Amino acid sequence: MTRVKICGLSTPDTLDAALEHGAAYVGAVFFARSPRNITPEDARPLFERARGRAGIVAVTVDADDDLLSRIGAHLRPDFVQLHGHETVARAHEVRRLTGAGIIKVLSVSAPADLDAADGWEDHADHLMFDARPPAGSDLPGGVGASFDWTMMRGRAFRHDWFLAGGLTPDNAAQAASISGAPLLDVSSGVESAPGVKDAARIAAFLKAVA
Repeated sequence: MTRVKICGLSTPDTLDAALEHGAAYVGAVFFARSPRNITPEDARPLFERARGRAGIVAVTVDADDDLLSRIGAHLRPDFVQLHGHETVARAHEVRRLTGAGIIKVLSVSAPADLDAADGWEDHADHLMFDARPPAGSDLPGGVGASFDWTMMRGRAFRHDWFLAGGLTPDNAAQAASISGAPLLDVSSGVESAPGVKDAARIAAFLKAVA
């Protein structure tokens, strides 16, 4: 069974769909330019229903200390996902400010991009390999782009790792099989419109890899 993170959740019905169908992780996005953006204050009551049932992940992009402190105080996440240009030193600061583990996202378009994992394995609880966004994109992810999954085949890392980018209910099982990823991360692939999660597509995605 491949474990799944449903990312960018912002409504009770879609969060409940993720939990009911077995998501291992659920994510809230804290990035103003994202259509999935939510405040830590609004995330707190919503994600409390997930505590103890799935790992709670706060997705950030080069977040400042104030936002991270609010995330730590209100959401109390299990992990903070770093989706920007954060350094290893900054990752340790994020741990201190939030009390959470670290998921570091690495953008991939060519095999050489995987070399960046070497510098993070001692400092992140999980790595996430996501497709590099198209040129000109304002978003670091969640745009439906994918990369060649065969690049991940046979790769071994210290901790379980996530595959992300362009995943949908129709290709999730194939992506897991080709890449060997123990964890999948999906956001736009389970939406009916940008930022609008679809409970039926969430259920279909989770069933596809169960």
